[in-house]
Amino acid sequence: MTYSILARDPETGAFGMAVQSHFFGVGRLVGWLEPGLGGVATQAFVNVGLGPKGLELLRSGSDAETTLDALVAGDEMPEFRQVAVVDATGRVAVFTGDRCVPATGSRTGEQVVAQGNMLVSDAVYDSMIDAYEQSTAPFPERLVAALRAAEDHGGDARGSQSAAIKVVAGEPSDAPWEQTLVDLRVDDHTDPVGEITRLLALHRAYEDLGAAMFTPGLVIGDIAEVSEADLDSALTALEEARISLGDNLEAGFWKAVVLARSGRTEAAEALFEEVFAAGPHFRAYRSSVEQAGFLGAVPAAAE
Repeated sequence: MTYSILARDPETGAFGMAVQSHFFGVGRLVGWLEPGLGGVATQAFVNVGLGPKGLELLRSGSDAETTLDALVAGDEMPEFRQVAVVDATGRVAVFTGDRCVPATGSRTGEQVVAQGNMLVSDAVYDSMIDAYEQSTAPFPERLVAALRAAEDHGGDARGSQSAAIKVVAGEPSDAPWEQTLVDLRVDDHTDPVGEITRLLALHRAYEDLGAAMFTPGLVIGDIAEVSEADLDSALTALEEARISLGDNLEAGFWKAVVLARSGRTEAAEALFEEVFAAGPHFRAYRSSVEQAGFLGAVPAAAE
């Protein structure tokens, strides 16, 4: 009912999982990742508990093969399961029960494993490894390229419904909220792989937008503390986000704010007018932003 790819990026150490299925909300079922530890992908007639149990075993020091063996041994119906594991060093292990619906199987590569069941043919999971290993794109995009290849080779025999991608950092941290790098789901869609591809591009644009909005000095705090090089870099990122977001005017508006705050008044006003022409409601929003002190002196705190 599903095909997935589970990997460790040799370059960054990040762990990632991408999946597609003709089943609602596959993202809440299949992929289980932990920063600095590894991951589990559990599917077929899915035993969701194998995900958190696998992470617990990895946490205790088990490698991928030992973890997988323990999961299979502890399952009352392993013949119906399909499970893959990647550990902290990138070792992978995979199991396909003999009662999984064909076409079913798996293929491994360097620190990566693809698996699937209820597929049109074995070429589905074979093509995933080829696409992933041949791509020169960043890690998340390589995972999505594997999904695209699977679809192009027929995918799930029943059709397409949901997809997900998750990527976490390769090292643990005292700030775990910063360790999930990508977390996107398409729960119900006629082209879930196409939609997850679109969302990943949006994710990249909003990363740039968020960096400008939330980094102290650019929008909040004292812009005088931001170096000219960092300011130029932020403006370039905001312009790239503006292009990527198209009709969404958010990045353009906040680029104009940063321009205004940095004293580039003429460029700021020109961009504001461009935004207002496309979205007149942003004119009133600018007044709110001014009132909050983002375009002038910060108002005194209320007593």
